[in-house]
Order: sequence, then structure tokens, then C-alpha cells
Amino acid sequence: MLRVAWRTLSSTLLKDYQNIPGIEKVDDVVKRLLSLEMANQKEKLKVKQEQLMNKVMANPEDTSALEARIVALTVKIRNYEEHMQKHRKDKTHKRYLLMSIDKRKKMLKNLRKTNYNVFEKTCKELGIEYTFPPLYCRKAHRRWVTKKALCIQVFQEAQKLKKQKRALKAAAAAKKQGQTNPQSPSKAGPEAIKENQ
Repeated sequence: MLRVAWRTLSSTLLKDYQNIPGIEKVDDVVKRLLSLEMANQKEKLKVKQEQLMNKVMANPEDTSALEARIVALTVKIRNYEEHMQKHRKDKTHKRYLLMSIDKRKKMLKNLRKTNYNVFEKTCKELGIEYTFPPLYCRKAHRRWVTKKALCIQVFQEAQKLKKQKRALKAAAAAKKQGQTNPQSPSKAGPEAIKENQ
């Protein structure tokens, strides 16, 4: 997706040379030199950011708005992703990429809280799929997992012991109830009266 976008940009002239009179009459070699194809990466990113700003924002000149900063970070993130495709072992840029993604997530969360319509439009235009952050996040490592398993096991053992104690108490209470209340003659049947005589 990103490469297709860069190819379409390669035929356009740089912003500085677009409004020069008589640029259409210039030789193809000169046009190619003045196009984005020969521009450095910084200029390409700048043009890409301007195009996305025009798509997303009502006023592209306002660079301090939250959606403008999200656009700038998105361009940066896509550039880092492209770089990581070529240089997989570059740990520094991988860290920059992850930090930028986290920063953008935070900004998107704030934009969603403040202005939901702009948030939806920004996500749609930039092709960002927003996922909700988990309510509680704890990094699972072996020590924590074993500790959690031990806690669950101890809890289950305690529940089992409580259940056994309750059963013993109920049995003792039933036994005690049976000894203190022998069958009274009025409640007893004729067999019990015959046995007593």
C-alpha cells in the first residue's frame, strides 16, 4: 500500500517547483530531477504528510491540533515500518517504532474522548484500526505465572478444608441432636411403647 503511494508521488514535482512559470516546457530529464523521485526521504515524508493533512483536517495549516499530530506520527510509523522491512535487525528503529505507536494510541484515546466524529474520520482516512486497551495489563512471566498457580492451589485447598470442617460440624450437630432428643412417647409409635414395657 505504501509503495504504491510512493510511486504515485514520484511523478509529481516538488512543491517549490510546481508554481514556476514555463515548467511544462522543460526537458523530461530536468522534470525528473525536480520530481519526488530524486528527492530525499525527508522531502518525501513532508509531501506525504501534507497530503494526509489535506485529507484529514479542515485546516491543514493547524499543525498543533491533535489530529495533525496523529497524522505526523502515522507518517513516521509507516516510514519506520518500511525501514524495518529492509533492516530487520535494527533494534533502535524498532524501539522508535514501538514508542511512536504507543504515543499515537494515547493520542487516539484522547481524541476519542474529546471529539468522537473527528476520531472516526481520522481513523478511516489513515486506515487505522483502533483497538481498546485492556482494563488491567500485567506482563506475564514465569515467576508470576507460578506464583499465581500456587495462590490458586492454596485457595482451593483452603476451600476444601472449610468444606470438610462444615461437613464435620454438621455431622456432629446431627449426632448431638439425635442423642439429646430421643423419641418421646407421644411421638413414638406402638412398637416403641412395647419395647419400653
